[in-house]
Amino acid sequence: MSSKSGGRKKSGGDGAIAENRRARRDYEIVDTLEAGLVLRGTEVKSLRQGTAGLAHAFATVRDGEGWLMNADIPEYNAGNRFNHKATQPRKILLHRREINRLMAAVQRDGMTLVPLKLYFNERGRAKLLLGLARGRKKADKREAEKKRDWQRQKARLMRG
Repeated sequence: MSSKSGGRKKSGGDGAIAENRRARRDYEIVDTLEAGLVLRGTEVKSLRQGTAGLAHAFATVRDGEGWLMNADIPEYNAGNRFNHKATQPRKILLHRREINRLMAAVQRDGMTLVPLKLYFNERGRAKLLLGLARGRKKADKREAEKKRDWQRQKARLMRG
């Protein structure tokens, strides 16, 4: 009587571990991309506890490989001497075509790679939602906020 999930329980929701909410305010997201991460065992266990932060994280392409920098995955409580460092660089798993496209956009168009969300997919793999983004000026941020507020007000009026 074994199940294909290996006895794991299905979690409710989308399995989000960490979300970079500020990124959608500070940047105009042009394109999104799902990527895998190279993680150690204690990092995965720490993520399963739901403790991670993407607030100061950014992604970069170096030597033809994608890297996630400054992502805060705290040390695993029950980890021993093989525990990981909290903010070490982590390799992002992307196809060569995707890396080339991202490198070209960053170099040519002056765009930025922003980690938007860290989550577990339906197979239980840790995934990173990367956004190809263009920075917003202060006035643009205010304009976007006004537009969002107006959309909320409009929706309230339509319901009422």
